Amino acid sequence: MTNIRNFCIIAHIDHGKSTLADRMLEITGTVEKRKMKNQVLDRMDLERERGITIKLQPVTMNYQGYILNLIDTPGHVDFTYEVSRSLAAVEGAILLVDATQGIQAQTLANLYLAIEQNLTIIPVINKIDLPAANIEKTKKEIINLLGCKKEEIICASGKSGVGVEEILKAVIERVPAPKHTSPQPSPLKGEGTILRALIFDSNFDEYRGVVAYVRIVDGKVKKGEKIFLIATGVKSEALDVGIFKPDYKSTDSLDTGQIGYIVTGFKDVSECRVGDTVTIYKSSNLGLGVEPLQGYKEVKPMVFAGVFPREGNDFQELREAISKLKLNDAALYYEPEQSHALGFGFRCGFLGLLHLEIFQERLRREYNLDLIVTTPSVVYKVYKKNGEEIVVRTPQKLPDPTEILKIEEPWAVLDIIAPKEFLGGIMELTQAKRGIYKNTEYLDENRVIIHYEIPMSTILTDYYDKIKSVSSGYASINYEFLDYREADVVKMDILVAEEPIEALAIIVYSDDAFRRGKEIVEVLKDTLPKQMFVVKLQAAVGGKIIAAERLTAMRKDVTAKLYGGDVSRKKKLLEKQKRGKKKMMAAGKGSVEIPSDTFVKILKK
Repeated sequence: MTNIRNFCIIAHIDHGKSTLADRMLEITGTVEKRKMKNQVLDRMDLERERGITIKLQPVTMNYQGYILNLIDTPGHVDFTYEVSRSLAAVEGAILLVDATQGIQAQTLANLYLAIEQNLTIIPVINKIDLPAANIEKTKKEIINLLGCKKEEIICASGKSGVGVEEILKAVIERVPAPKHTSPQPSPLKGEGTILRALIFDSNFDEYRGVVAYVRIVDGKVKKGEKIFLIATGVKSEALDVGIFKPDYKSTDSLDTGQIGYIVTGFKDVSECRVGDTVTIYKSSNLGLGVEPLQGYKEVKPMVFAGVFPREGNDFQELREAISKLKLNDAALYYEPEQSHALGFGFRCGFLGLLHLEIFQERLRREYNLDLIVTTPSVVYKVYKKNGEEIVVRTPQKLPDPTEILKIEEPWAVLDIIAPKEFLGGIMELTQAKRGIYKNTEYLDENRVIIHYEIPMSTILTDYYDKIKSVSSGYASINYEFLDYREADVVKMDILVAEEPIEALAIIVYSDDAFRRGKEIVEVLKDTLPKQMFVVKLQAAVGGKIIAAERLTAMRKDVTAKLYGGDVSRKKKLLEKQKRGKKKMMAAGKGSVEIPSDTFVKILKK
């Protein structure tokens, strides 16, 4: 165990974590050169296309007689839960800072998570070979933040490989070996320390069932042994155990301090939960009180949206797909939901809009599902006049206004890091989004951290894009839930061809309803395909129309066959066409199908 080092890489999005991990894999010979590719630890096509890490990914490397277990983590705020689970499985963290951008908001957030876990921090400045790199300025920021010595900061380039060996040596020298906890002796004589392994992630394999990613805290697990999961109370067999190279590599056993996988054989994904403790199952020791390891805090989703299959008979496939994604995405929340207009589906909870977008895209690509996703909203607390308190996750569940005493919405603490020259534009935007200014801190003479309290609903839509725009791309944000506060909000319905579209209903601020309604009907006008009849597009609050547009009819040239003759013949044909369109609407053929990309465009708007 003294030759094991467990560590992870934490950083803001796009600071080069995956590229640095690539160089480590090359230098340690973990991946053959012929199999090497960029971002080798980003396993999903979606990660490669977007250039972001979505899922944590462990890998075991051998270097100078040491076993180095690395966990590559995501950098976006929506995937902070992935980072927190990685930190619980390691003793050290490489704090990676981009030499061209300096410390960013998510750098700070991830660093605070690592400090809470009492991890050894190794500061590294990446991308030093870029022309815009400002190494000395970045060093000053890190020293101010960590209080470390200048010589403790390692300068590197994940692209060229400069300084990467120095990082590996620092991991060996500075990160402590896994510590023995207070090992719990086996109740069976001669059995030694009993197994306790923490599940920090899991995956579903079509052929082998649930594969649990574990950190062995105490004891040892061998292939073929009976295992027991304490929280769920289920037993199975370790069909295989091994390490990540980065693919599964069977090792027959895993010892104390190691990070690896256990093929559990579970087919029901709910039986293997992240944060559960794995121990050895024997009927004689079952119930003798193996103390479970401290798991993870239950994550609180902040954004909720309805997810429905476009075809009703795809509901079972959607249920299975979501349950498998839940196994791979511990931050996902879902429960069944029935809609009069959309049929059976699920109300899903996410940490942010990117989380929702990735979830939707994975269902489409990995499970070939065509979906309708309703407009997302935050969770509201509604206090009724009769004293009842209810939680509302969907606009359809909002009671009649005459029954409501007050409504409360979630607020967040918002931290913005940006160059000071953009301070005015950022403050103007944030206050327009109902933010309450708290204070400003200076990182150095040029960069500031601005602290706000802000309604969660206003930062989950277009705030991220707008703050990037007003700061020329330099600002970065991080937010955390704060509390619930009273809000003046109403339900707004969207009508297409005078029929309310349940999936488009939203909860909006009373004084912002007209603007939001106008935006949505304009998006619909620009994106809906033309019909054979005029389509009314309307936004309504409490039955009152507050914004409207018209989608003009697609017209067939019924006069094309006329060659000359009296003009009355042409008028007669056009009048006949007009009457036909009216009959079509009256006969109930005026229903309009909303394309799935329209929902996405409204989300982004």
